[in-house]
Amino acid sequence: MPMPMLNNLIKRTKKYATANPEAKKAGIPEGMYLKCPSCKKSVYKPDLKVQLGVCPQCSYYYPLSSRARITAVTDKGTFIELDKELTSGNPLDFPDYEKKLESYITKTDQKEAVITGIAEIEGQKTVIGVMDSRFMMGSMGSVVGEKLTRAIEYATEYELPLIIFTASGGARMQEGIFSLMQMAKTSAALARHDENGLLYISVLTDPTTGGVTASFAMLGDIILAEPGALIGFAGPRVIEQTIKQKLPEGFQRSEFLLEHGMIDAIVKRQDMKETLGRLLKLHQKEGK
Repeated sequence: MPMPMLNNLIKRTKKYATANPEAKKAGIPEGMYLKCPSCKKSVYKPDLKVQLGVCPQCSYYYPLSSRARITAVTDKGTFIELDKELTSGNPLDFPDYEKKLESYITKTDQKEAVITGIAEIEGQKTVIGVMDSRFMMGSMGSVVGEKLTRAIEYATEYELPLIIFTASGGARMQEGIFSLMQMAKTSAALARHDENGLLYISVLTDPTTGGVTASFAMLGDIILAEPGALIGFAGPRVIEQTIKQKLPEGFQRSEFLLEHGMIDAIVKRQDMKETLGRLLKLHQKEGK
């Protein structure tokens, strides 16, 4: 073999080994490790899946897809999806909005930033809605609001408890006032659910901000949160720039909100199913 060709081969081998030391050591294919954004250590992807998206080194919480979260908290084989085919239009003719929606549909393999349905948790039938931050940062457009409202109304009609997992950057700017209207629509539906003496549990995950926080996220009879979740209306940087002051350490994180009485409890992801099941059993209506 000519020497220049041999040198090129050696260089490529060294480059691969440097980029993936764990993969080379264990004989694992490329792309099986992630670098944790918190502790900066390598995390083996299959281990992360077993840990429900929690870093085994530092307990950093990776975002969970809607379907992964549904699998984690509901009894196997009980989930029935509602309004699966609802998709967003472009009511304001916002430039390239349709293309952006298509790209997220392809990327996430779901039609919108929330999945709703009926399921059982520890044997207790409930209606559940799970937002997904991977789809346009979980922003709330008219379809997100419509799917959640229909789920709430279904829970009201059939006298079922309701659980919503929030993960959102707030209202979707591409839909303007149509997006903001969803705050009132979801809140009104929840008021009717409450008037019927039915339980609503809100579970706040990272991040829960903007119009979602200002509406259905904070209306739960019981409000739970995952550890370290960012929860607020405006983000910390926006607030600091507005008031020209440094915010307290951990401001707007779930631990800060628990200390100040804004939420009821912080629940680890591994304990979420058991906690929800226990709450549903405690609030079970007679004869159900």
